[in-house]
Amino acid sequence: MELAKSFEPGDIERRWYDTWEKAGYFRPSMDASRPSFAIQLPPPNVTGTLHMGHAFNQTIMDGLTRFYRMQGHNTLWVPGTDHAGIATQIVVERQLAEQNVNRHELGREAFTAKVWEWKEKSGGTITSQMRRVGCSVDWSREYFTMDDVRADVVTEVFVRLFEQGLIYRGKRLSNWDARLGTAISDLEVVSEEEDGHMWHIKYPVAGSDEYVTVATTRPETLLGDVAVAINPDDERYRHLLGKELELPLTGRRIPVIADDYVDREFGTGFVKITPAHDFNDYQVGKRHGTALINVMSLEATILPRAQVFGFDGTVQGSIELPAAYAGLSVPQARKAMLADLEAQGLLLDTRPHKLMVPRGDRTGTVIEPLLTDQWFVAMDKVGKDDPTGQSIAAKAIEAVRSGEVRFIPENWVNTYNQWMNNIQDWCISRQLWWGHQIPAWYDEDGNLYVARNEEDARAQAPGKTLRREEDVLDTWFSAALVPFSTLGWPEDTPELRAFLTSNVLVTGYEIIFFWVARMIMMTKHFTGKVPFRDVYIHGMVRDHEGKKMSKSEGNVIDPVDLIDGIELAPLVEKRTTGLRRPEKAPSIKKATEKLFPEGIPAFGTDALRFTMASYATLGRSVNFDFKRCEGYRNFCNKLWNATRFVMMNLDGKDCGQDESLPLDYSFADKWIMGRLETAKSEVTEALRTYRFDLAAQSIYEFVWNEYCDWYVELAKVQMQTGGEAAQRATRRTLVRVLEVALRLAHPIMPFITEELWQTVSPLANAREAESIMVAGWPAADASRIDEAANARLAGLKDMVNAVRNLRGEMGLGPAVKAPLFIEGSEALSGYLPYLKPLAKLSDATVVARLPEDDAPVALCGEARLMLKVEIDREAEKARLGKEAAKAGAERDKLVAKLGKPGYVDKAPAHLVERDKAQLAELNDRLEKIAAQLAKLG
Repeated sequence: MELAKSFEPGDIERRWYDTWEKAGYFRPSMDASRPSFAIQLPPPNVTGTLHMGHAFNQTIMDGLTRFYRMQGHNTLWVPGTDHAGIATQIVVERQLAEQNVNRHELGREAFTAKVWEWKEKSGGTITSQMRRVGCSVDWSREYFTMDDVRADVVTEVFVRLFEQGLIYRGKRLSNWDARLGTAISDLEVVSEEEDGHMWHIKYPVAGSDEYVTVATTRPETLLGDVAVAINPDDERYRHLLGKELELPLTGRRIPVIADDYVDREFGTGFVKITPAHDFNDYQVGKRHGTALINVMSLEATILPRAQVFGFDGTVQGSIELPAAYAGLSVPQARKAMLADLEAQGLLLDTRPHKLMVPRGDRTGTVIEPLLTDQWFVAMDKVGKDDPTGQSIAAKAIEAVRSGEVRFIPENWVNTYNQWMNNIQDWCISRQLWWGHQIPAWYDEDGNLYVARNEEDARAQAPGKTLRREEDVLDTWFSAALVPFSTLGWPEDTPELRAFLTSNVLVTGYEIIFFWVARMIMMTKHFTGKVPFRDVYIHGMVRDHEGKKMSKSEGNVIDPVDLIDGIELAPLVEKRTTGLRRPEKAPSIKKATEKLFPEGIPAFGTDALRFTMASYATLGRSVNFDFKRCEGYRNFCNKLWNATRFVMMNLDGKDCGQDESLPLDYSFADKWIMGRLETAKSEVTEALRTYRFDLAAQSIYEFVWNEYCDWYVELAKVQMQTGGEAAQRATRRTLVRVLEVALRLAHPIMPFITEELWQTVSPLANAREAESIMVAGWPAADASRIDEAANARLAGLKDMVNAVRNLRGEMGLGPAVKAPLFIEGSEALSGYLPYLKPLAKLSDATVVARLPEDDAPVALCGEARLMLKVEIDREAEKARLGKEAAKAGAERDKLVAKLGKPGYVDKAPAHLVERDKAQLAELNDRLEKIAAQLAKLG
């Protein structure tokens, strides 16, 4: 198979991915005699498209999968997508809005049918992009978190938890998105600093002329205040404990209480306590047994009557609120109440204040803490008849404490434990239509029936009219079950036995609690096993300036654009040639125009993956550098061209396939074979320990620095000057080392290595498989490292580098060939055939003593080296004189600059140091020029 002159990744990538998938290489062998390797893909949102974080973690996951597959493991990488309740519902609602259709007009059944229709048409974007990245997942096992199989598992888990007394319904404080009309998780809340105000309000002490000053950023919630708190150690206000305050605008009285939550150094030392509208206040109120007064509707407007609840969720009554505020939105109520407070002389001060404002990540709506009826999973309660005697949370804490689950890097254990040790009951309900509808029914009297289906529910409530619970489950509920819902649970399947526990989960730090911890909790509770042994936490991929990639920053890059390339000019046209999505042009231009004014070149998948692997230092965030990706595209070219050279020189020639023929290995052959064993060991250990950065470094250094830059050049000499056995050995070494190097690089660079391996492997007698991805992983053999050969090669490298330095010192251009004299032992003669081409010499001779000459001499170990060059002395003196004049002028400028009064003291330190370093470099250059001129007389 003849290789093309240049590496063009596009056709190669499409051809080989289709070949692999059709051949079934992505599927596990299900051979019980083999060790198993399993990995779960963190299911991306079905609404999503590939981003740089996906490219990063999918490179790691696929690299591990390919590595263990090549080692002969029974290997499974499970793919799937998440139904993404809120995100997907928003997408479809927006589409309907464009047609002037409201989901409530359609009704629940018709709306969910529309969502399914959208999912079937548009939901596969991200999985098709995964193919472009080369992900070797078993597509035959692809799941969707709302498919029938997953729906049955979700229902089974919910019912079992309810029967165990671990699921309940209650009224609790939640993050309420009034625009969506649902509670949302903490992960879906984005809190950012915004400009606001701190208002100082008088709360009169009942029965006296005294008052306290309460500072607040949320004056509209004072209608629901139940107390004002001070720090128990604050002696300034201790005399007020037990007294009552007149709550402004309401006619109610509230007590002064003491609680450690109050920071006496912040604000006025008084904190209004509104437990129905603030999470911290909720905890204070719970500790002091106050009531919960809810003053807002689900639309985030002020109610005409406040609802009063106990912390057990029972209704304790209602309180009439001022009619002037009824129905007002939060901003409107705030404005009206502040005006009334000022009119009554109760508004003492208004100060600018920076505050963290929580907003829904999907809508941008300010999130209101609201009391709502929700479903919860009890975290610290032991389930009915649970033989372990442990709560769900306790099992998950113990799994990490005992080492069953290991975090990499280890410091993330602290984050995990901090969350788990302060865990609250898990709110699992959402007020949406898209999602797993909670399997619960109510009769006319409000009695609750949880069942696997409506038929079972009716069996529990004979003769009753039932209505289904409208809420759906939090997306994270079904996501928490994927370690076993994807392997056939609750049946005892071969897949469940082989692949649970899986080997590793690769994910980001931001979902350690929301997904990682919940998978550990649910899998341990229902199967007795942990879902995975290792949790590899990778950093965030940022732009080249270290900024988070976001649409608002205009610095988001689609990895597929890096793979395929994208032309940016002219942006004014409706459709730019090569631009797959023209509407993205402005953000791409902003992110890349300084580096690639005409557009992004096609780097290809292998270069992108190698870049991501090189960045995979444990736990560190990544500042993505396009130039680095460009450098690894050059690395692909280097590997391609080296292979073309090898194949052209070996075509039709004896490469040592016949083991009976003699082989005469040189020290260079033995050196590269030994160096290969070291590379095998380094790459294997790096991949085994998730150090993809070290694996990439070892592959790069071996292929580029050792094999291409040194051994290929040495092999050229050996194939021209060696005897038949020596040439056979060299050709055998060239092709066999290259074949193994391709296998080492395959987990990170799958496409180019497959293409080249197909050509190289037959000559290397390594065609035991049809594809490199199922070829054996190279095992290291330290006995093949020849220290004597290493020492000789090191000596040759030192000598070549010494001659190159001499050439530079003498100003010899690459085209100028000169004779070299070596004063040293006759043993150095073995280097002479290599020195001539590598150091661009006309001749090389070992002599007893160097010629009497004023040419510069280099020391290399015990040898002395001299390049004998006949030069035009007058021309060389003229050239050196010009160089000295130029360097002298530059030096004088720097001396003047550094001598300028105040510059050294006032200029930035790094600039001063740079100038001093440049001055030292110029002085050194001038000394060398002077020495050369002196030799020339």
